[in-house]
Amino acid sequence: MREARFWEKAGEGRVRCGLCRFSCLIALGKRGRCGVRENRDGTLYTLVYGKVIAEHVDPIEKKPLFHFHPGSRSYSIATVGCNFRCLHCQNADISQWPHERAGIPGSDHPPEAVVDGARRSNCLSIAYTYTEPTIYFEYAYDTAVLAHQAGLKNVFVTNGYTTPAALEAIAPYLDAANVDLKAFTERFYHDVTGATLAGVLDCLRDYRRLGIWLEVTTLVIPGWNDDADELRRLAGFIAAELGRDIPWHVSAFHPTYKMLD
Repeated sequence: MREARFWEKAGEGRVRCGLCRFSCLIALGKRGRCGVRENRDGTLYTLVYGKVIAEHVDPIEKKPLFHFHPGSRSYSIATVGCNFRCLHCQNADISQWPHERAGIPGSDHPPEAVVDGARRSNCLSIAYTYTEPTIYFEYAYDTAVLAHQAGLKNVFVTNGYTTPAALEAIAPYLDAANVDLKAFTERFYHDVTGATLAGVLDCLRDYRRLGIWLEVTTLVIPGWNDDADELRRLAGFIAAELGRDIPWHVSAFHPTYKMLD
């Protein structure tokens, strides 16, 4: 556990988190929406610093990133926790752990150990993935700085809800990202993820503005986001506001977590 970044005191012992676009107002002894940032005595702490719950060597194409050093391998890590509540989450056992089980699990892996593991595994990059890298920002940031010093690249696989301030802080060390653009209606984002479409679109614009290599993924769910007109509008947003050079990955739904129909 260590003190978090991007927060401020909000009176009566509360704190306001400024890491993601939910901007949680957190009372004494409570946690933010992510479940892994806690207000202790008026100071916000991250509970997952250095606590790895998943660690694998993956092909970069699995992120998916098809146009960022194709054929290379990426050392992939995650902690528990997520700021979204996606009904179809493929990694709900770890992303939703803090909301559904006790404790904060994970093996102790300081940033130096992650970088060493990536180098020993002959990886070109480190991917912060499986859950949401924004919610373990402090850990990801310190690891990314060391990775760049060692000649490694850094990759976020993200839901795209980071605040401009946090994204600008890590941008000098963040080389690429795959952002989920899960749908193109506010109804979907409200009902399926608990977030807003507008927040994700603004975050995508921030990635493009900051010059981070960007690829976008949409998982198509029958009856939820598969309307032809919606998909045309989504593709039109990518082309018009992000650029025609931005790859768009369209992937298939399979029943999981709370969306089993």
